[in-house]
Amino acid sequence: MFQGMNPKQMQRMMEQMGIKNKEIKAERVIIEKEDGQLIITEPQVVEITMQGQRSFQIVGKVEEKNAMKEDDVKLVMEKTGASRERVEQALDECKGDIAEAIMKLQG
Repeated sequence: MFQGMNPKQMQRMMEQMGIKNKEIKAERVIIEKEDGQLIITEPQVVEITMQGQRSFQIVGKVEEKNAMKEDDVKLVMEKTGASRERVEQALDECKGDIAEAIMKLQG
């Protein structure tokens, strides 16, 4: 439908339809989830405003971090004798797998 249209023509057409977009310079974007975070590095962020609603399009390298439960951290610390810092790092590397984190710290 829009093949062959140059970017400036596309921009003008979108503005006529009430759609505005602008690039947002960002170093990283963090999305807080119920069970952790999505961390997007080297992002390309575009804000799109249409009919008073703002939405964002984000492209970049995505890293997912799962939230650690305090009980899991305490259990692994108890079983391995490792410091909180080492336990949190092991749980993060093992994506929250308690058994794998214990084995990693004991190995």
